[in-house]
Amino acid sequence: MIRTKNITGIILAGGKSSRMGTDKGLLEINQKPFVMHIADALQPLVSEIMIVSDNSKYDVFGYRRILDVFKDSGPLDGVYSGLKASKTEYNLVLSCDIPLIKTIVLKQLIDSIDATNDVFQIESNGKTMPLVALYKKTCSRTFQELLINHEKRLQFAVNQCKVKNIKLKHRYDQTITNVNTKQEFKLLNYEH
Repeated sequence: MIRTKNITGIILAGGKSSRMGTDKGLLEINQKPFVMHIADALQPLVSEIMIVSDNSKYDVFGYRRILDVFKDSGPLDGVYSGLKASKTEYNLVLSCDIPLIKTIVLKQLIDSIDATNDVFQIESNGKTMPLVALYKKTCSRTFQELLINHEKRLQFAVNQCKVKNIKLKHRYDQTITNVNTKQEFKLLNYEH
């Protein structure tokens, strides 16, 4: 059994948020920023939470903020930067645009850890979620090599590792809803 002291929570909040027009992690639902909803879901499972972002507005939450190592290289760099800064073998990596995420879903990732795989990612309705996933720190070597060679595709990078997909029970589908546009945000606030 993996103990929480061996897991770091990494929240990626460094995206351009071009479709939303504003920093998604700082948007609020039920008077609480997205990033805090995600941190609350991570808290029972991890020893430390880090936020990967070049935006100093995230410092207000009191978590260690990590800067992107390879600028403008998308989520692959975010995952790499977080893994590089992590002190633990296992790391729960989440994008900042899934405010409905629940601890019980993240626990499924931890419970699926085995000796053969490096990445454990949620699969829902046939779609894999590399930003709702558990990564071994050793993936950072592969990711660094790819980034040095100007590779930016996260899914491509993940596929260079040994991956296990964890099927999400349908009743939890809503917990991994991405909020990328103003319309999706409006809908989310309307429903909650």
